[in-house]
Amino acid sequence: MLAVRNLPAAPPESALASRADDERAGAMARGERPRSLPSIVTETIGTRAPVGGSSPFIIGLGVAQICSWGTLYYSFPLVAPAMEADLGWSKTAIYGAATVGQLLGGLLAVPVGAAIDRGYGRAVMAGGSVLAGLLFILWAFVDGLPLFFVAAAGIGALQAATLYDAVFAVIARRAGPVQARDGITALTLWGGFSSTLFLPLIQFLMELYGWRSTLMVLAGVNIAICGSLYFFTIDTRQDAPVTHREHADNTVRAQLWSAIRKPVFWGLALTFTAYAVTFNSFMFHFFPMMTERGFRPEEAVLAMALFGPAQVAGRLAVGLFARNITIRRLGSIVVAVFPLGMAMLLWPSPVFWIVATGAIVFGAANGIMTIVRGIAVPEMVSREGYGVINGALSIPTIGARSLAPLAAAWLWTTTGNYNAVMLTVMGAAIVMSLAFWWTAATSKRLQTR
Repeated sequence: MLAVRNLPAAPPESALASRADDERAGAMARGERPRSLPSIVTETIGTRAPVGGSSPFIIGLGVAQICSWGTLYYSFPLVAPAMEADLGWSKTAIYGAATVGQLLGGLLAVPVGAAIDRGYGRAVMAGGSVLAGLLFILWAFVDGLPLFFVAAAGIGALQAATLYDAVFAVIARRAGPVQARDGITALTLWGGFSSTLFLPLIQFLMELYGWRSTLMVLAGVNIAICGSLYFFTIDTRQDAPVTHREHADNTVRAQLWSAIRKPVFWGLALTFTAYAVTFNSFMFHFFPMMTERGFRPEEAVLAMALFGPAQVAGRLAVGLFARNITIRRLGSIVVAVFPLGMAMLLWPSPVFWIVATGAIVFGAANGIMTIVRGIAVPEMVSREGYGVINGALSIPTIGARSLAPLAAAWLWTTTGNYNAVMLTVMGAAIVMSLAFWWTAATSKRLQTR
């Protein structure tokens, strides 16, 4: 259990009530919406203690995230080519299922974030993992496109309930959105190992047993490991108390509408959307892209596996050397690294060490960007309503994440090679950099007024 330490004693109820009355009167005089009593209590007695990287809470979530990312996200780029060769389906049809799933995940993002804000994180994440496992079993037995779309699209949709956006909201609810930075940074260190562990494992299982048996193994991982860890790690009794349902619904809606009226919200939405196009287009097509350029399959898998350690190294560097740097500054630096890494990955000559170095640079930048993505809301948009605001930001991001692989497949089908895909990915990386720089400047200007 995570102990809560060093919290000051709560002031008497009469003092809190008096302060609430004073604030309500002042807010009404200014024509503003008065703050709720729970918000005043939180400010008065402090938020919960930060969750440390060595706490059972973060360790349990970290192991579960390794398995969730490894099975739900990184499996598709390896399984898709095997299905294409075995069943004779088109690349566009196969990636279309992933696109539908990601779009459904975008529709779930806000309800999932709101549910976690209300204290249902355990049910959302554990239940999502079990459902994903059952869909993997269905996927293993498909022999036609309709069932495959149900299985693959369902798995894609459940990523909204099981990957970073959901788990970041769980951490923010436990520690408070401002103090969650250390917990989110530590959690991303665990998640960085997912590609390193699961890409070689999935490739090994597919070569040994085939893609159908591999999917059955992934089903077991989701049900037995992820579902259990989320259920036993997320203890709702240690979260902030849930307010009355009607009051909670009104508060969540007010926090969301307040956020989307800010230009910083839309700047971050554009940044993270371009980031999703950059990362997903490349990751979903990296393996066939590299083999098309003349690399051996084992070289392509090795280069992909370098992403994981590079992500961990980037996040460790943040934890060791940049703990006090603002997210505006950290993000402004890391977005400039993406075009450099992409240029090395898209090097015209098939030289492995250049591509491997690009994978390391790209992976490190992606690892740091995940931290920026997790902390940007409380530091740049709002300190309240983390789950629902982050969910709203995820809608265009998930939409881009879903359409990007399909669009890349369409470009490949139209042009006959991956050259146009490479240029598109580079353009998205440049847009991401420009968008975040504008957002950081706007956020700083607004906060200094």
